[in-house]
Amino acid sequence: MSDIVPEDTLAVYSDFVCPFCYLGRASLHQYLDEAEDPPTVDWRFFDLRGYKRGPDGDIDDSVEDGKDDDYFENVKDNVEQLKEQYDAEEMLALDEVPDVDSWDAQQAALYVKQSYDDETFQAFYNALFDTHWVEGRPIDDPDVLADVAESVDVNGDEVWDAITDDALEAELESRFEDATDIGITGIPTFVYDDHAARGSVPPEQLDRLVNGR
Repeated sequence: MSDIVPEDTLAVYSDFVCPFCYLGRASLHQYLDEAEDPPTVDWRFFDLRGYKRGPDGDIDDSVEDGKDDDYFENVKDNVEQLKEQYDAEEMLALDEVPDVDSWDAQQAALYVKQSYDDETFQAFYNALFDTHWVEGRPIDDPDVLADVAESVDVNGDEVWDAITDDALEAELESRFEDATDIGITGIPTFVYDDHAARGSVPPEQLDRLVNGR
């Protein structure tokens, strides 16, 4: 599978459990609301903690990542500032959301992307973000994923089956690898016409990325 971004498409690499991805999405929505000719948005998958994932697929939190208490305090400060900047005050504080592995949620999203129309996929994708960051519900729970699916008219039983599908798991892993192969090292990353912006960048920077000004 190629990870080439089609013409006139803004590809967004993200992970549901990344706070800056939630905030990047808020900035993106502001940009899209104001753009005269908004691009097509293609949400793509990235495993935020893939470097900690062991051969069994589980996350090994003992892996050293150099992120100490000072780092996390700085993250909290940045998140609070961006929440205000991007009108995302509904977002819970970092210590109010469950610490979960997003793999099953991303695998479910991949299934919906392949099996339903783009409008339904976008609704499911956005609902997963909100379930984690606004409602604080565990998106690693199959029952929660099924509930989210049903809320956007996706069959919950299909999602249950999707998260245990070996072929989907292999494809999701391949998509993570494809993202890394083209140089995606952090998220959110916005890619348009061979140019990229990384982080929760403001709407005006997304406008410059798309329109070259």
